[in-house]
Amino acid sequence: MDRRSFLALTAGFPFLFTSNNLFAGAGKTTCALDNTSAFSKRLKPVGRVLEMEGYYVWGTSPIIGTDGKTHVFFSRWPAEKKMGGWINSSEIAHAVADSPESPFEFVSTVFAPRGDGFWDGTTCHNPHIKFVDGKYCLFYMGNSNRKTDTKRVGLAIADSIYGPWQRPDQPLLEAGVEGAWDDHCTTNPSFVKHPNGQYWLYYKSWNTYEYENYTDPKIRSNRKYGLAIADKLQGPYTTYAGNPIIDYSALGNNIQAEDGHVWYEDGKFKMLMRDMGFFNHQYGLYLESKNGIKWSEPQIAFYNTDHYFSQPPAPGHLSKYGRFERPQLLQQNGRPTHLFLASQGGKYMTSSAFIFQVAPSTKS
Repeated sequence: MDRRSFLALTAGFPFLFTSNNLFAGAGKTTCALDNTSAFSKRLKPVGRVLEMEGYYVWGTSPIIGTDGKTHVFFSRWPAEKKMGGWINSSEIAHAVADSPESPFEFVSTVFAPRGDGFWDGTTCHNPHIKFVDGKYCLFYMGNSNRKTDTKRVGLAIADSIYGPWQRPDQPLLEAGVEGAWDDHCTTNPSFVKHPNGQYWLYYKSWNTYEYENYTDPKIRSNRKYGLAIADKLQGPYTTYAGNPIIDYSALGNNIQAEDGHVWYEDGKFKMLMRDMGFFNHQYGLYLESKNGIKWSEPQIAFYNTDHYFSQPPAPGHLSKYGRFERPQLLQQNGRPTHLFLASQGGKYMTSSAFIFQVAPSTKS
């Protein structure tokens, strides 16, 4: 039995095994306690939101505005483009609700692709909204050729949650030098203002040569996570010398890092990711770190959709049906209260956001 099959088996019997022993042992298997994180036990499903006729909705980022309302920034693209429209036709939109569990109303399109000659000319995707130093900060990914090799992270800033937004003419973070692990792109941003006052930006990337010179079409390079640090909000950001800080490639079976979302709680850095092969490709992962650089082995953060609700059989056009992706948390009074995820399906059989309540942590 290979490692992936073994992890899938043990995930079904969490009382027998722990990911810590499996991961650290690099092939050793030791009976222990539980693969399930304490975070997963804090989750209570609320339901789908932002089901929009004629659109796929993805990557919803929430925040409480100074008006006390819950605002979300999300990606959407026309349904006729199918799921692949995110890479060439996505825009970033804004919706608002009286509370996290109230109906959301569409406000406006914030950023649409702005055409030839711009770094975000052909798609605007992966929004990540934060309130930093008295400013609303909208991190996002854009590209300029409808492909992955021009994906870059940018930062737009506004005094009001409703704008106007200072849209950047240049990306916030460029890709690495040719041959580096991150020379292909920068994408999937997650931002934390460090307790020491620095500005920390987590990002996903991979290597171009490995991406272009593949032998298995299902394995095109290996996604990893890096960190860039700045002394000022708008940079310049310098990549951490020890990057990548999350790299699962040595585990085999093309296990990758995807959809990282980082926050600070209970004196620790914490991260959610979508599982790309550690246990399976259906769960979410939970990690912790004392310093935001060296991370624990993953535990299960959340399960597949069938664990929480039932839905019709998978339609042929939705290959990611049945799992959650792109986790992002709503923070209130210094702690997460709601988890927003993307999930295919829903009323229009495209995709929408899905919300969980997050109970308070039992740790102080």
